Amino acid sequence: MARDNGLPPKESALFKSIVKHYETKQYKKGMKVADMVLKKFPEHGETLAMKGLIMNCLERKTEAYDLVRRGIKQDMMSHVCWHVFGLLYRSDRNYLQAIKSYRNALRQDPDNIQILRDLSLLQIQMRDLAGFVQTRRHLLTLKPTNRNNWFTFAVSQHLMDRQ
Repeated sequence: MARDNGLPPKESALFKSIVKHYETKQYKKGMKVADMVLKKFPEHGETLAMKGLIMNCLERKTEAYDLVRRGIKQDMMSHVCWHVFGLLYRSDRNYLQAIKSYRNALRQDPDNIQILRDLSLLQIQMRDLAGFVQTRRHLLTLKPTNRNNWFTFAVSQHLMDRQ
């Protein structure tokens, strides 16, 4: 189960808007909102990580990695920070480190569907078929009514049989 991000309601709403701005590729707006949250809570790990992710999209990679590392130092138990770290590594095509980061994120939130999906994509990319089967099985147990989960689990089983 995901935990509360430790911010008051106003800043928590601002944090959610940072995520929305990132998802809609409004990076400048996301940076402004992240700076507003960090002005009041300069050591909030998840906000630091999201700001780093946005910096990465603005081609400021070294600053992005520094911010995400600071975010992880502030909140090592946050699945958001670890997931963002994995996204950074994935964008740099460092897939093994991205998988490690996703696994750390899953230690904090083992049933997070988005992290499990991201992990399964990298596992099949790196041809880790055993890990892919395990991850797809976990996704299937979480959402058995989703046809896509059945389909990808069947594909994973088929690939394992061909090995």
